[in-house]
Amino acid sequence: MFKSQSLKRYVLLLTVLLSVPTQAAIDKTLLVNEFVEQMVAKYYFERPQVEAWLNAAEIKPAILDAISSPAEGMSWYKYRKIFMTEKRIAGGVDFWQKNAVTLAKVSSQYGVPAEIIIAIIGVETQYGGNVGTYRVLDALATLGFAHPKRSAFFLSELEHFLLLCREEHIDPTQPLGSYAGAMGLPQFMPSSYRDFAVDFEQDKQRNIWTNPADAIASVANYFVKHQWQPGAEVFVPAVAEGYEYKVAIRNELEPDLTTNDLRRLKIGVMDTLAADGKVKLLAFEQEFDEDLWLGLHNYYVITRYNRSPLYAMAVYQLSQAIADRRQIKTASGEKNLPSL
Repeated sequence: MFKSQSLKRYVLLLTVLLSVPTQAAIDKTLLVNEFVEQMVAKYYFERPQVEAWLNAAEIKPAILDAISSPAEGMSWYKYRKIFMTEKRIAGGVDFWQKNAVTLAKVSSQYGVPAEIIIAIIGVETQYGGNVGTYRVLDALATLGFAHPKRSAFFLSELEHFLLLCREEHIDPTQPLGSYAGAMGLPQFMPSSYRDFAVDFEQDKQRNIWTNPADAIASVANYFVKHQWQPGAEVFVPAVAEGYEYKVAIRNELEPDLTTNDLRRLKIGVMDTLAADGKVKLLAFEQEFDEDLWLGLHNYYVITRYNRSPLYAMAVYQLSQAIADRRQIKTASGEKNLPSL
C-alpha cells in the first residue's frame, strides 16, 4: 500500500517504479493529461490552474479501502443498527424543532414529508454532525485516477466539482466531504449539487454545508425531480405463503411486479395497492429469518439518492420513528416544540 501523496508524485511513482514504465502507469498518466485537456478545451479553464489543483490533490489509500467495503454490503439487521438509534431519532426530533418553519414551507411547496427530508439528512450526516473529513478534491482524484473500476464516474464528478467551484466561487482545495466526494448536510455528489441544490433563502448561495434551509430544500428538490409522489406510500409489509415468492427476489431496484403477479406468487395483496401499479418485492435479512416488504414508487425514488434497498428502508424506518417520537412529544405538551 502506498502512502498518501500528491497526484503528480503518484503518477511519477507509477512511471519510475520499474525501469520500463508499466502500461498501467502510462494509462494513468494519459488519464491525467486527458482530464486536464478536457477542462481546458471544453470549459476554458486555465491549464496552469487545473494542473495546480491536481498537483495539490492527495491520493488517499484510506479512501480506496473505504469504498471497497461499503455499509450497504451488510445484512439488514446489522445495517439497521447503524441508523435506528436513540441518538438519531432524538436528533431528528431536535432538528425538526429547530427548523420547523423551514420544513413546513418546504414540505408544502415540494410535497415531500418533513420526516423523509429529516431522515435523509440524519442517515447521511447525523444532521450535520458528520459531513466528512476528506477534502472533496482528494476523494475524487483518488477514485478517479486510482480506482479503475469506477474511474469514469468519479472523473465525471471531479469535472462537475471544478465547475461548481467556479460557479459558486469556491476554492476547490477547501471543501470537505465523504470518502466518495459527497458534500454537505445532504451529502450531494458534485453533479447532484449542480443539478438539484437550491438557494432557498435567496442569498445568492446554495450553501448545503452550513445552511439547513438550503439543505432541506435541496433534498426535497432532488426527490421532486425524481418524480416523488406526494401522499403516496413508500413501503408496505408483505406476507407470503410457501416459497414461490423467492423467484421474484431480484437485484434490480425498479418495481417490476403487478398485483396479479403477487397473487400468483401467493403474496397477500393490500386493498390500497393500485391494480395497475407495480411494486418491488424485497426481502430484508434478519438474524434468523427475513422480512418481506413491497417497495412502491416512492421507495424507488429514495433509491435514486442511494442505490440500495437497505438505504431506502433505513430512511423510511428512521422517518417513521422520528415522526412518531415528535407526535408523542407534541401530545404530551412538551414545551418549546413547535407544531406545524
